[in-house]
Amino acid sequence: MIDIYTWPTPNGLKISIALEELGLPYRVHSINIEKDEQFAPAFVAINPAAKIPVIVDQDTGTVLTESSAILVYLAEKTGRLLPEGGAARLQVLEWLFWQSASFGPTLGYAHYFLTYHAGAAPFAETRFGADVRRLYETLERRLNGREFVVDVYSIADIAVWPWVSRFARHRISLDDFPETRRWYLVLGNRPAIQRGYRIPHFTAGIPLP
Repeated sequence: MIDIYTWPTPNGLKISIALEELGLPYRVHSINIEKDEQFAPAFVAINPAAKIPVIVDQDTGTVLTESSAILVYLAEKTGRLLPEGGAARLQVLEWLFWQSASFGPTLGYAHYFLTYHAGAAPFAETRFGADVRRLYETLERRLNGREFVVDVYSIADIAVWPWVSRFARHRISLDDFPETRRWYLVLGNRPAIQRGYRIPHFTAGIPLP
């Protein structure tokens, strides 16, 4: 059994989607970051960084934070969604790290400046707006001629997809990125993604472009 401490953010959704895809039994612990529950002593005792998501694997005693590390752990635990070796494994890790280091952080800043504080910092809006478009263009080129980010469905897709699902907050029209739009809609029809998208609770349906 895996305990997941989470909230419906892109990083949280990565893990609930992966758990659904892999068919692993799990219990959900909702950590409402809008009420600062991540700073509660009981949660900080699990993750001193006071961030979601966190998993506790009761089968092994493993406590793990950082969403991409959790994805690798779950994939290796089950032997699925991450090739065992060779170039295919390296490419999955490459794009997983691209999401962690570039796509996710930049889009997170875009949420802050373009959506939650629009008009407060014009320079930041211009800067991050341009960076968001550049990163979507990178993803679009990668998906050109590919069904998935790395040819077969993997944790790289699971890492990137929840961030793309926030496209409205990025002031992006997926109509400008047809390969990304196709990929986004195909994955959004997967039952496991639909189930994982509702964890820890239903907020709204998967956004449609």
